[in-house]
Amino acid sequence: MATLTLSEDRYIELFGPTPTYAPAGGWDDRKPDRLVKTHCCFCGVQCGIQLKVKDNKVIGFEPWEEFPVNQGKLCPKGVKRYLQNGHPDRLLSPLVRTQTGFRHAGWDEALEKTAEAIGAIQSKHGKDAFAFLGGASMTNEKAYLNGEFARVALGTANIDYNGRLCMVSAGAANRMAFGVDRAANPWSDIPLAETLILAGTNIAECFPILTDYVWRARDNGAKIIVIDPRITPIARTADLFLPVRPGGDSALANGILHVLIERGWIDQIFIGQHTHDFDRVCDLVRKYNPAAAERITGVPARSIIKAAEIWGPAGTSMLLHARGIEHHTRGVENVLSYINLVLATGRLGKPGCGYGTITGQGNGQGGREHGQRCNQLPGGRDINNPDHRRFIADFWGVPETELPKQGLSACEMFDAIERGEIRGLMSISFNPLVSIPDANRTRAALEKLEFFCAIDFFLSETARYADVVLAGSLQEEDEGTVTTGEGRCVRLRNSVSPPGNARLDWRIICDLARRLGKGDCFGHTCAEEIFDELTAASKGGPIDYSGMTYARIEQNLGLFWPCPAPEHPGTPRLFADGRFHHSDGKARFHAFDYRPPAEDVDEDYPIFFTTGRVVSQYLSGTQTRRIGSLVDQYPEPLCEMHPLLANKLGIQDRDLVKVSTRRGEITVPAQIVKSIRPDVVFVPYHWPGKRAANQLTHRALDPISKIPEFKVCACRVEKVADATKKQNKQWQPKAFSAR
Repeated sequence: MATLTLSEDRYIELFGPTPTYAPAGGWDDRKPDRLVKTHCCFCGVQCGIQLKVKDNKVIGFEPWEEFPVNQGKLCPKGVKRYLQNGHPDRLLSPLVRTQTGFRHAGWDEALEKTAEAIGAIQSKHGKDAFAFLGGASMTNEKAYLNGEFARVALGTANIDYNGRLCMVSAGAANRMAFGVDRAANPWSDIPLAETLILAGTNIAECFPILTDYVWRARDNGAKIIVIDPRITPIARTADLFLPVRPGGDSALANGILHVLIERGWIDQIFIGQHTHDFDRVCDLVRKYNPAAAERITGVPARSIIKAAEIWGPAGTSMLLHARGIEHHTRGVENVLSYINLVLATGRLGKPGCGYGTITGQGNGQGGREHGQRCNQLPGGRDINNPDHRRFIADFWGVPETELPKQGLSACEMFDAIERGEIRGLMSISFNPLVSIPDANRTRAALEKLEFFCAIDFFLSETARYADVVLAGSLQEEDEGTVTTGEGRCVRLRNSVSPPGNARLDWRIICDLARRLGKGDCFGHTCAEEIFDELTAASKGGPIDYSGMTYARIEQNLGLFWPCPAPEHPGTPRLFADGRFHHSDGKARFHAFDYRPPAEDVDEDYPIFFTTGRVVSQYLSGTQTRRIGSLVDQYPEPLCEMHPLLANKLGIQDRDLVKVSTRRGEITVPAQIVKSIRPDVVFVPYHWPGKRAANQLTHRALDPISKIPEFKVCACRVEKVADATKKQNKQWQPKAFSAR
């Protein structure tokens, strides 16, 4: 049972803050032994990069101009990503908790202790009492292995991954509308579009290299519409900015569609030949005239009309969205409402015509395709579909009756820990204490576990609550593949070996499976063997990689799925033949009325609270908060607020403010900006402890995707009385340009 758990604040009190790394004498400028062509470890663009390696250490990088997606360009995180490689916080061996903290341990001891704890919990409380949480920044190989490990070695239904906090609303909506979960177009189609809608996506900070594609479209004459509560960097050069009230997206999309239908800017031939249920949508949006939509969304009626006037007559158009419309209790409904705009105008399957989801995590696409989700088996198969279950059970050599059915999603697992239904947990590359809403509840759940094992390369805030920490691997230490946000499967190449006594993640999983008596299913000797098994398991499934090999991926600088045969070239653009992936080949419209957020503003909490990213940080900050130059660019969370709100509350720039919700409070400096709605405040979520924005957010879930409502809850903001401004009050976030 976990003892002597150190909170983030207690950890800082005892040991000081986590150091950022800058070696004495500056960075290594020696001539490297070799250059390794691989990819960035951060967002779903997966930019090509060449790592400079000397004496088994990454000492720098060179641009990889041949890789077509970024052509050598990198964002601030990409430029600095290699600096984590030699960080002094790196875990070099397993750790085992004692009565006074952690001690180093050998692999046999750490793995045996873990296997014994799993056995004890499951023998007493059942297989599902032990749960597994994976990550969407890991390779496809590890995502596949995680799913097989949980269902075959652990025998638990309760496996999910941190992509549950990211793209699952988009994925569910894509399947409902198109029958397939993937961006419909390669990014190279963006400059071909005459009109772009960017809904709830801060591309310049979250997906920076894609900014270049948007600017190329603009240079070609494209009109750009940005929908967001904040004037994000990309919105500053947009032709039209729609400042939607948090939670109002479906009403806004319905309002635009109302105008498109009224003006006759729809493709009746496409709708009749290739879709179902447009009549239901027509009936719904009749009441969403621009004035009605304005009342719900806060967007002026004239701007709603203007959006339709730009989108409707265009010859080509693309719609891109991200977490801003997805992180809601009706995130799936929001996405489907925007997809209606694309379907109604028939702009799919052609160059410059399509739809895409901005993928937040490094393998956000591939990480959700190969079986580490609670509702999914490899190849995108449905765990509740008897035929799909039978195929994978036969493939793995287990009886179908022994293959677990659908388990709990990530947030639901922590609710089950609270109830005492889940007693043990294993996680890999997931930091839920920082990333899951209502962090105080998450902390209490971690403390309640009888046993917790974490696999990671740094001691994350969550891993500090573990009984056993297994020292895993960075991306550059392994071979493998990831699938980018456009559906392109690319190769990651080994650059260096893990330091000290750290191990490759997949070897840890296989070693533990052997100790659980399932070694016959986990006899892999290299990552390529796992990939070959993954591709075979995907054959004939909704997500088919069966024609891919490492050699083909390298030769083609990536392959797009579906790629169902060795001679198949891959599929960069979906729906080019006019057929969608439902059994009848037709897409589906969906009609959803507006629903308010789970927690709306009121007299006690009169301000909308929302959260998101900044360009120099990534997810829970486990990696980027250890790179000094990235920390310097944005060293602490700030509370963005409009001057009108600040004046009303008597707050000046860099005053300390207390932001409170019904779940908690944080105190951070204010940043007074004109680029946010006056009824909204924004705090980025990359920091832990007392500065964690996710102490405030709401754990209410979308009923379909089970994603939490990160993007809207009710708060109040108060100036901290007589507070002394921090010594670093003069710092400003550095200007950023992706061009």
